[in-house]
Amino acid sequence: MLRPIPFALACLLLCNQTARGDDWPQWLGLKRDSLWRESGTITKFPSGGAKILWRSSVAGGYAGPAVAAGRVFVTDYVREEGEAANDPNARTKLRGKERVLCFDAASGQQLWKHEYDCPYSISYPSGPRATPAVEGGRVYSLGAEGNLLCLDASDGRLIWQRDLKRDFQAPTPVWGFCSHPLVDGDSLFLLCGGPESIVIALDKHSGKDIWHALSAADAGYCPPMLIEAGGRRQLIAWDPLTINGLDPATGKVFWSVKLEPDYGMSIVAPRQSGSYLFAGGVKGKGVCLRLDADKPEVHELWRTSSDRGVGPVDSPVVPVGDVMYAVDREGELRAVELPTGRRLWQTYAATTGDRRANSASAFMVRNGDHFYIMNDQGELIIARLSPEKYEELDRAKILEPTNEAFGRNVVWSHPAFSGRRMFARNDKELVCVSLAAE
Repeated sequence: MLRPIPFALACLLLCNQTARGDDWPQWLGLKRDSLWRESGTITKFPSGGAKILWRSSVAGGYAGPAVAAGRVFVTDYVREEGEAANDPNARTKLRGKERVLCFDAASGQQLWKHEYDCPYSISYPSGPRATPAVEGGRVYSLGAEGNLLCLDASDGRLIWQRDLKRDFQAPTPVWGFCSHPLVDGDSLFLLCGGPESIVIALDKHSGKDIWHALSAADAGYCPPMLIEAGGRRQLIAWDPLTINGLDPATGKVFWSVKLEPDYGMSIVAPRQSGSYLFAGGVKGKGVCLRLDADKPEVHELWRTSSDRGVGPVDSPVVPVGDVMYAVDREGELRAVELPTGRRLWQTYAATTGDRRANSASAFMVRNGDHFYIMNDQGELIIARLSPEKYEELDRAKILEPTNEAFGRNVVWSHPAFSGRRMFARNDKELVCVSLAAE
């Protein structure tokens, strides 16, 4: 194992070299809200295209990178035996190793790796799905077969680990464990599975149980989210049957609303905007709830239908005030009014260009008055989204789509944004792109 300089010293050296912007230490960014708060970023690429700072080799996986204290953390899978096949109706058996990798954010040099044997029996078996969470000098990583690890961020040393299948009798979902870990205070939250363990809270220091709650056939694929509403902090958990608001301290269920996407595909993180909370999935299953102002309760406003709302597959929705921007099942990027569900406009320009395609996706991050949109063809688009229109400012090819889905080659991995740079991966490489204005 490579032994880098101590983590704290690395932080000091980096800060002396350059003014570091926001970290992107978990799924959807610093505050888990798809918002990149740095300034001084470009709205148009240089004349020669995107400025690539470095590329480093990785293996297969859907997990996006996390960036913290000048380091990039990403997980992958090195296949050793078996043939991968992306059949949504069948599991593929493989043998190989899952890895947690750490790279220097400035140079792309690999600093350390932690690997372990991990046989796969899942559909779409390229690699891990969950973006690591980095907090307090530790990395929390969830593998596709339920291996939950806590590693020292300085050198990859194992601090503790849990096996979700063994410890909670949680069967591996057909598309693997996908719940991006959420660290808050002394707790680590996950959607897990097993009896009374759809949602679990663990002590982040030791990995020991704090509480577990809810039962269902399986946990689905959705990350937990924290919101504040009704005078309480609420942990939002969406399994394939219901969306739930829980007390993060105890696991007590405040409220539950039925929401059953097709194929058990509760994937996209529920998002709050003011008094609104939206969750949705395939095929055309979505609900917008009004959060009670005085107590932890909700009131249903509307549900997705043929002419209202959106039913996303795996593209996170991004609310801005009373308007939500979201990608529907076949690539339709839509602007939707949260109070009513009314569709203001839609376009395929950010995804497929001009046609429908099954599970076409785009990952959107807001920065100031514009958005960075990474579509599943490996293109980074700079655009302005408003209630009136989609306005594309520029686009550049960043990565080759290396995975297959429904007859198309795709990149299904959410990028990270930090230090006026974007970090993105496919099944072959991790790339760092400068987005700094000159």
